Amino acid sequence: MTEPDDRLIVALDLPNALEGLELTRQLGDAVSFYKIGLGMLTGGGLALANELKQENGKRIFLDMKLFDIGATVEAAVRGLAQFDLDFLTVHGDPHVVRAAREGAAGRTTRILAVTILTSLDREDLDAGLIRPGDLPDLVVERASRAFEAGAHGVIASPQEAALIRALPEASGKIIVTPGVRPSGAAKGDQKRVSTPAQAIADGADHIVVGRPIWAADDPKGAAEGILAELAGVQVRPVR
Repeated sequence: MTEPDDRLIVALDLPNALEGLELTRQLGDAVSFYKIGLGMLTGGGLALANELKQENGKRIFLDMKLFDIGATVEAAVRGLAQFDLDFLTVHGDPHVVRAAREGAAGRTTRILAVTILTSLDREDLDAGLIRPGDLPDLVVERASRAFEAGAHGVIASPQEAALIRALPEASGKIIVTPGVRPSGAAKGDQKRVSTPAQAIADGADHIVVGRPIWAADDPKGAAEGILAELAGVQVRPVR
């Protein structure tokens, strides 16, 4: 039996755990990795994460994007890491990453640092008083600082994956790219996007796809189409 391709992470961006569970049933063995985020937190998201992990053998990416003072982040991560879910996101500020690593000590949960959200562009950064500079350069710098602070990996748009993968400190680290859209799919709320195959070729370890799968008339068919696109993708060598 062929092992599922866990490079595809399906985002369960649905209102509650019941709808999320139904989607996972539709996808069946085709998908082995799921993302559960803040949108489902009050709708049974943690319970669903545990059920999918412990009872169904799925891998789980808990996308909380934690940000607070160090002691609070450490305590929150310690509580979440007890479930031994696979990935947990925090904001990429070094003090947050260091605190998260302390909270996850002794657990299998990998801490992934958010660089700059894929729904943002330079105009958004200006509105948020983020210092001047080309957005890709800022993403790479935040990734580098997150790695130095102990992050197991980073979240970045596929447009920056190759730049991050080329960093010496990125060796052995995880790059996860949201903002992935199959050819012809609408961008939705994403601004820095790429196709699944291109994201993997540029150095991403995992791609996150939500709406193009869960909003499709045939979610399993949509997922299988993306997996077929990923099959045989050659990763671009680091220069």
